[in-house]
Amino acid sequence: MIVRAENVRKRYGDTVALDGVSLSIRSGEVFALVGPNGAGKTTLVRALTGTTDAEGHVELFGSSPTDVDRERIGVLPQEFSPAERLTARELIEYYAGLYDDPVDVESILDDVGISDSSETFYENLSGGQKRRACVGTTLVNDPELLVVDEPTTGIDPTGRRELWRLLEGLADDGTTVLLTTHYMQEAERLADRVGLLSDGALVAVDSPSSLVERYGGDSRLLVETEAFDAARSVLADGGFELLPDADAVAVVVDPPSIGDVAATLDDADVDYEGLLWRQPDLEDVYLTLTGREQDAVVEHPMEASL
Repeated sequence: MIVRAENVRKRYGDTVALDGVSLSIRSGEVFALVGPNGAGKTTLVRALTGTTDAEGHVELFGSSPTDVDRERIGVLPQEFSPAERLTARELIEYYAGLYDDPVDVESILDDVGISDSSETFYENLSGGQKRRACVGTTLVNDPELLVVDEPTTGIDPTGRRELWRLLEGLADDGTTVLLTTHYMQEAERLADRVGLLSDGALVAVDSPSSLVERYGGDSRLLVETEAFDAARSVLADGGFELLPDADAVAVVVDPPSIGDVAATLDDADVDYEGLLWRQPDLEDVYLTLTGREQDAVVEHPMEASL
């Protein structure tokens, strides 16, 4: 195992940041810690990398985190603000100079996809380019384990997807990746396994598909209508199973029965603005296990308007 943690606990005064977390991360795996702000993700990352003290047992590469050769690890914290008047090349060259046998800077610029912007000052790079340059600074030592805390926070959707492709490429080349995120789609796309954190506790660990299958619930048809109560009443009387939903009337049906839902509403003269088919995802899993919504912008790749 690359990472092993058993019963990790951390308090800040009366606040419990970590409440008995246990997990392990295999070599070559992409592991995502998912949860809202304040769930304990950053504190857990710091405990796992030896940058904060915590109760319990933690190992990196079979040793205490403080005993591990730093060249085996690359860490990108959520808050990282390099000198803005350095070019992308100068930034990576600076960090490469901290190691005895760094990776070639040109190769890193190419790997992170900013060779064409290498002479641009950091302050003039786009959000996605800035984060790519920052990832580049963590690759100068060719780490076996890459730890990235909220890698795409504050980046536009295009930059986010660019960074996803970069992390996927690193994982394909054998780098073990531990990332934290509150973007559910990010975890579903990148992670081999996901750990769901809530109030400092790890409530579930498994592959995204297994978590959705076990806890996500049913696929549903969302009826968007201003006649909310009337639509629920008509569909319930028609024998359709309804789910709680604050924004639309959620109906449990299989795709061939969608027409029956529409016909039932039409026959009762209940107007609706749209029908939306949605399959369960990690957001539904998180809500089921914790009883609380994520405080994040969540994209649903499996939604389709009808």
